[in-house]
Amino acid sequence: MRPGLIVAAFALCLGPAAGLAAPPAPAPVEVMVVGVFHMANPGHDLHNLKVDDVLSPRRQGEIAAVVAALARFRPTKVAAEWDADTVAERWPKYLGGTLPPSRNEVVQLGFRLAKTSHAAVFGIDADGDFPYQPVKDYADAHGLSAVLDSQGAAVDRSLAEQARVLADKSVGATLRWVNDPERIRSNNAFYRATLMVGGGKDQPGVDLMTSWYRRNFLICANLLQLARPGDRIVVFYGSGHALLLRQCVAEAPGFTLVEPNAYLPR
Repeated sequence: MRPGLIVAAFALCLGPAAGLAAPPAPAPVEVMVVGVFHMANPGHDLHNLKVDDVLSPRRQGEIAAVVAALARFRPTKVAAEWDADTVAERWPKYLGGTLPPSRNEVVQLGFRLAKTSHAAVFGIDADGDFPYQPVKDYADAHGLSAVLDSQGAAVDRSLAEQARVLADKSVGATLRWVNDPERIRSNNAFYRATLMVGGGKDQPGVDLMTSWYRRNFLICANLLQLARPGDRIVVFYGSGHALLLRQCVAEAPGFTLVEPNAYLPR
């Protein structure tokens, strides 16, 4: 058989197989990371926002509006800043009406949205150290206190502005303010500034950032591992985590980041 006939015959044999469509790609997982403020005033952060009583009729109406707006996303799963065991213990009580009244944002936002949307709810928090004191001690001993002081002052100014928004407007408006992408980016400057504190083999700023990143990677791992193709997941987390969680989701294959401000009420 001539070479040309051999090629033609080979192509004919491959024709049907070559025409088979590739299997469809899995549906993407859509994730909305909602950075939140701590509604119960736990005071666990270096800088804390003072929040009025979210169980008041005014705030309850505003929270209901937030939940109704986010429900338009049609979440299949809700993830929040409690560990898995705590959620597993409290979620059935919430559904059964036996959980004591709680101001915590996991209950006020996470549980309410999950119940409204008939979504599964997950605790994805992970423990982690935040060794700030060695950073401060090094800065004080090496004339670098101004680095931390200037960033601390910037955080305080941001919290003061956030407090004004909360006082004058609503919970929804405050969450929109918190979740502005540029504000999320600029508010991360505090963490980056700690890398200026250290020298040679003594790097307390690097130690702090390593611990901070490790915790956020653990949180994001918990999130990615609970997802299934086609899921729509709303994540409620303290706003300080928003930048790293958003980055993790945006860079994970098969995941799509959804902006909360496309849904949150004004």
